[in-house]
Amino acid sequence: MRLILPVGILVVWALAALIGPWLPLAPNQIDLPQILQGPTLQQPLGTDDLGRPVLDRLIVGSRTSFLVAIAVVALSLALGVIVGGVAGYWGGWLDLATVRLIDIFLAFPGILLAIALAGVLGPGLDNLIIALAAVGWVGYARLTRAQVLSLRSRDHILAARALAVPSYRILIRHLLPLAAAPLIVEATFGVASVVVAEAGLSFLGLGIQPPAASWGSMIRDGVAYMLVSPHLVLAPGFALLLVVLAVNLAGDRLRDRLDVRGVRS
Repeated sequence: MRLILPVGILVVWALAALIGPWLPLAPNQIDLPQILQGPTLQQPLGTDDLGRPVLDRLIVGSRTSFLVAIAVVALSLALGVIVGGVAGYWGGWLDLATVRLIDIFLAFPGILLAIALAGVLGPGLDNLIIALAAVGWVGYARLTRAQVLSLRSRDHILAARALAVPSYRILIRHLLPLAAAPLIVEATFGVASVVVAEAGLSFLGLGIQPPAASWGSMIRDGVAYMLVSPHLVLAPGFALLLVVLAVNLAGDRLRDRLDVRGVRS
């Protein structure tokens, strides 16, 4: 029962992101006579400083956050699993070098490193995904390495090695499936982190560029009018709050269901 509300919010978020392009929306239609109008029956969330409907831009912005979250988590997870799995299984100097690399990345706050990378690469959705993925793989690599180190001495792994099964097959078919549960939980929490990071970078102007909509850029544009039109900040801020809260609640419930007691990044 505790999953109904967060899952419902996430389903609405996903549907808005996936179906939004086919809806009759006008997120970039400027209507100067309707500037900074409050919520009405025609515009349930009002209009912004250019007369554009906030609801339409909120729906379009959900697509941005959804696509960035899925892409970044998928790339980070794939890279982290490869790096952490190889380092944990082979050990030796490769493991030592990987640990030192992870320590270097962890020495910097993730969001600051993402800001620096996004600033170097330049604004844009593709560069935003690359910057966040370049920072996000570290947690998955550390978790995968820890799981592989704890699993590689099990009897069935030793038996496979004694039978001369190729190392990559042992890693893919025997080790990684056993480490999947904590990685799935970590990826779930990673979605919430990426949504917040995308909104933060877009707020700083390093994400998707105007006139495209993003929840972070909507909050940035609405800050200047917060006293006269608070709905410009409250609408995207509340949407961001609901999505992140729903992801975290779903992640907590999933962790309890899978009974994961591994190390969380």
